[in-house]
Amino acid sequence: MSPTFSRSIGTHGCVRVLVCLVLLACVPRVAVAQNLVDQVKVAQLLEQERQALDALPEVYYDYHVFGDDEANTVRARHRLYEDLGQGDIAWGRMRARTVALLNRVALESVALGDTLVVPTRFEIDFRAYAPFPRYYPGGRAIDKVLVLHKDVQGWAAYKYGKLERWGIANTGALETPTPNGRFNINWKAEKRLSSESPADEEWWMYSVMNIHHQRGIHLHQYAMPTGAPTSHGCVRLVNSDAEWLYAWTDAWTTTEGREGIASARGQLIHQGTMVLILGEEDTGNPRPFRFERRYPVLERVELPPVPCNVPPGSPQQKRRACGAE
Repeated sequence: MSPTFSRSIGTHGCVRVLVCLVLLACVPRVAVAQNLVDQVKVAQLLEQERQALDALPEVYYDYHVFGDDEANTVRARHRLYEDLGQGDIAWGRMRARTVALLNRVALESVALGDTLVVPTRFEIDFRAYAPFPRYYPGGRAIDKVLVLHKDVQGWAAYKYGKLERWGIANTGALETPTPNGRFNINWKAEKRLSSESPADEEWWMYSVMNIHHQRGIHLHQYAMPTGAPTSHGCVRLVNSDAEWLYAWTDAWTTTEGREGIASARGQLIHQGTMVLILGEEDTGNPRPFRFERRYPVLERVELPPVPCNVPPGSPQQKRRACGAE
């Protein structure tokens, strides 16, 4: 089956929402229920065959009104699978995983009348769907730069300015925000008990990458909500992304070594991978698309022209010039 998906997707719902937009100037009702991301299914999507960055196809998007002309959500999901798979229900179920991830929803929670955004292409390198630029001119002279952006609740890894991988994230809630600025990967630990754990529970974090030692701000794997930012200041990642970043990023080097919190007792010798945290706190669900009259448009992230001009995020970056070893 061809990976190209015709723009006629959702003829059971797409036409009607467009008519509504044109004639009534109404706003589509976006699916916003808060659930948890299925991390196993996400891992399967992210491991699809990689393509050369220059060969990635352009992806466009269409609207699909969930359950238009259907009496219940079971029939509505069946119709969605049928549309996505062009008649092949099993194939449609596989493609629905991409739709759910891009819309930041669990399909089981989508209500009748909600509007989903559907890509025109499937079974491609996941970087083709990235809201981040494929090339970062400001990072061409830097071996690795990790960008986290609150507006899209996502991250992107660049190697000498080329996009290596991107994924979704969940940053701090409004009352416990993730700090903005320029950081570095400090110590790393495969497993760590959260200091926020209540007395009667243990909140274990995995693939932990510290970026602010004094405040205990980390990137790590944890349960990932589909909706609004909810963490206590750390950055949550799905398991496959956390494991990939844990292997890809470089920890700092101190006189007490590199790995584990014990290395923080030493003096800093070399900084770890640069991390830029950008964007604004948002109390609502991530909105990765802009709903235009004819079709949705992916919101694109703009990166700072000079990474080192991003203000230091912690005293560590203030004490040492950006890029200095």
